[in-house]
Amino acid sequence: MDPEEVAVQEDEGLGWGKSLPVHSVQEMVRKDSQSVPERYIQKHNNRPLDSEFSLDLCEIPIINFSLLANGDEEEQRKLDIACKEWGFFQITDHGVTEKVLHDMKAAEAAFFELPLEEKKKYAMGENDLQGYGQGYVVSQKLEWCDLIFLMTLPPKIRKFKHWPVSIPGFKESVENYSTETQKVAEELLANLSLLMGMEKEDLKSLHGEMKQAMRMNYYPLCSRPELVLGINPHSDASTITLLLQDDELTGLQIRHKQKWNQSQMQLL
Repeated sequence: MDPEEVAVQEDEGLGWGKSLPVHSVQEMVRKDSQSVPERYIQKHNNRPLDSEFSLDLCEIPIINFSLLANGDEEEQRKLDIACKEWGFFQITDHGVTEKVLHDMKAAEAAFFELPLEEKKKYAMGENDLQGYGQGYVVSQKLEWCDLIFLMTLPPKIRKFKHWPVSIPGFKESVENYSTETQKVAEELLANLSLLMGMEKEDLKSLHGEMKQAMRMNYYPLCSRPELVLGINPHSDASTITLLLQDDELTGLQIRHKQKWNQSQMQLL
């Protein structure tokens, strides 16, 4: 195993199968900022074309969360359209404080600033999805991204061996952000229940014990960005995803009506 590769830890009994160890993209770029290894170069049909890219930012639905939570019918109508026609929307006035958002971003940044040997202490198990590394890797093209993935709710499913204890305030920042965004998610689910003709708590109840996971992504600069993807085009498997982007370097693209729309969203 090369020194810059992310080790995997043994973690038995989950049944996912073994995930291959991969290079840390962050470390790879530190050592050679100009090279793009073949395993990261995407096939042509997997690269969004300029002709498919839309600069029209204003189309992406925007929902005022405070009004929605207070039963505003116009905001509920906007949510209905956003879910049916887009599958994405931006929320404003969501009530998650600037301090909670700032602390979460700072905790994430502090983790990726750790030396590689320290980060490797929190590496994903070979039979697990939690921890530091990349998403589950078998033989596919790799993403230009390092990540740390944590299960956060309910508390009993947390694996604290993957939580960086060397970063002051990391645990508290994650817990505060987790708590606040769970409130947002539950209110959104309540409104979706109403839009679907159900009682307000029905969607939440159908989930049983709701689970929450947090994925923190790091995208190093790339000398040939047209060849790579931070994350491959996908639809999330979860019921709902809340996304917090970097304030200065937003990169999320949303595919709608055969066009990739650039987003400058803070929360989805």
